[in-house]
Amino acid sequence: MIDFKNKGFFKMKSDPTYSNIVSELLMPDENVIASYKSMRDGVVFTSKRIIAVNVQGFTGSKKDFSSLPYKSIVAYSVETSGTFDLDSELEVYFSTLGLVKFEFTGKTNIVEISKYISQHIL
Repeated sequence: MIDFKNKGFFKMKSDPTYSNIVSELLMPDENVIASYKSMRDGVVFTSKRIIAVNVQGFTGSKKDFSSLPYKSIVAYSVETSGTFDLDSELEVYFSTLGLVKFEFTGKTNIVEISKYISQHIL
């Protein structure tokens, strides 16, 4: 499992093709909502969970996948981008894991992600 407390994710930007990296992990009735990538690591939002991907090693052939189900979210916080500061953040509090923070750059639709999470936890 990714050590979310000690490992800072790089800022990620939208990359629809990054979802291919988790395609074999998806359930038959699970759909990709959005995917984001930094240099190598990334995150995929699906219809059931958030999948955080930590690519390891020199070649990147070793990967750690952390499945974070929406049903375990107890609270979340979003910070939208501004006029000059284009970065946005998503902080998600899981009942057993604690705080997980994702940082995005560029045109990330953080409000849509927020709405999607709300549909599953409210």
